[in-house]
Amino acid sequence: MTGGGLLFNPNTYDPQQFDPETRRQLRALIDWFEARGKTRLLQEDLAAVWVSDFLEFIKSERIFATFLTPSEYGGADGNKRWDTSRNAALSEVLGFYGLAYWYAEQVTILGLGPIWQSTNKEAMQRAADQLEAGGVMAFALSERDHGADIYNTDMILTPAQNADAEDGVVFHASGEKYYIGNGNVAGMVSVFSRRSDVDGADGYVWFVADSTHENYELIGNVVHGQMYVSNFRLNDYPVRAEDILDTGPDAFSAALNTVNVGKFNLCSGSIGMCEHAFYESITHANNRILYGNPVTDFPHVRASFVDAFARLIAMKLFSDRAIDYFRSAGRDDRRYLLFNPVTKSKVTSEGETLITLLQDVLAAKSFEKNTYFSEVARLIGCLPRLEGTVHVNVAQILKFMPNYLFNPAEYAEIGTRDDPTDDVFFWAQGPARGASKVQFADWNPVYQRHSGIPNVARFYEQALALKELLTTAAPDANQQSDLDFVLVVGHLFTLVVYGQLILEQTDLIGLGDDLIDQIFDFQIRDFSGYAIALHGKPSSTPAQQQWALSAVRKPVVDADRFDRVWEQVKSYDGAYEMRA
Repeated sequence: MTGGGLLFNPNTYDPQQFDPETRRQLRALIDWFEARGKTRLLQEDLAAVWVSDFLEFIKSERIFATFLTPSEYGGADGNKRWDTSRNAALSEVLGFYGLAYWYAEQVTILGLGPIWQSTNKEAMQRAADQLEAGGVMAFALSERDHGADIYNTDMILTPAQNADAEDGVVFHASGEKYYIGNGNVAGMVSVFSRRSDVDGADGYVWFVADSTHENYELIGNVVHGQMYVSNFRLNDYPVRAEDILDTGPDAFSAALNTVNVGKFNLCSGSIGMCEHAFYESITHANNRILYGNPVTDFPHVRASFVDAFARLIAMKLFSDRAIDYFRSAGRDDRRYLLFNPVTKSKVTSEGETLITLLQDVLAAKSFEKNTYFSEVARLIGCLPRLEGTVHVNVAQILKFMPNYLFNPAEYAEIGTRDDPTDDVFFWAQGPARGASKVQFADWNPVYQRHSGIPNVARFYEQALALKELLTTAAPDANQQSDLDFVLVVGHLFTLVVYGQLILEQTDLIGLGDDLIDQIFDFQIRDFSGYAIALHGKPSSTPAQQQWALSAVRKPVVDADRFDRVWEQVKSYDGAYEMRA
């Protein structure tokens, strides 16, 4: 397979794996952006124009209604379902044209999480009706003082007095929420709270509020941008029985399980942003003459482009494969609990790395306000820092490391999951516990099958070396409580998981060996970098330092393979440019 078909290109996009109505809606969305044009798109970003026109289009085409309504509440519309495969495609398209458009969808997904997980049929039907009417949702978990700390909330529910009973009011809610997307217009705001009369986890409550209610006070937008990231206050807000979604430990689990669903979209948004930036970068650089030569004649420029391209393809490969595990999940297969935080933390961090590589080539051009790249460079760092920081997600990843590396289980093979079915397990994930008990299929065979590719073989040596570290010089009790130390181990482990799913996806799509080899070139360099970082940690022991140096590898150099990948990169020169 050549490079030409690996990136999203609005000029040629027609995802045949989807049903006709899905393809029509995605095509209509692309055409809407293209008709709007690059000039207006960028001007509205710089002027921080709220995306009201976009939401009107979403309403007229019923896109959120179709993509974000489970089939149970789809009525007679057979196209409505929650299908992660097509949702990822939608998210990639939105990221391609602007983070603000992606964000409006992202926080709608988060806001729907506690609703679709609840047993409140009335609230669920209300959500379906509001989506059909073109509405968006909001997810009110975080607060100024507590961030997204689920254990603490100052949104307090006070039991209603007898006089309220006639109106069906059971609580009055008071408190502020902070950093809440869509909080300016959301018809249903899912609000996390605690009861004033019940201590501990039993006092947690999710309920829905209406942003147009007189007791809902919109304080303002906490960022400058097209995205509306609100701060709001509820002032003695009347909460009725039909507004309550979940209570007690179930409410706690609903918060975590919603984030499991929502944070997956971060990867596809990042991919879309990087793809658009890549098109601009290669088209500019390959036609830019400096000192009498095209900029891309310089070896360091080619190296940056090849590295950026390999990282971008790897982002797509891993994310596409993670979809299959997410859609195939169930109570007996919870591997998605590892692949999700890897997708969120690793893919989005790779997006930052990729944009830095390209910006080093573009230099001053990257700041020009008439480029989409300037918008991406300003905003790409948001994605690793939303829905939990990279550090939080890597700490979560570490819980799975012992079973992944040392205690495999048998699972049936999972193929590509782009079938038009509803992902109902998302809303029945169960209690948010037991991560350390999740088992995985043996990760070794896929590496062994590809060990004829030189850099895969060399990276596999490093992966096996990680097992050796954990067997012979594992972190002691003090080191395990030192997050600064164990996060480096987490990054080393993440690279092994990342490589596994990349290789699985290459088998499914038939990716050529050249690009696989180039991907594992950077995998080796990144692993070596983290090994050196571990060597330098203040608490690393002599045995760990010795291991770190022994784990360093140099990628296998193949100039001909590099040149062939460069030709793939160069083929994107002029392949896409947004209409003015």
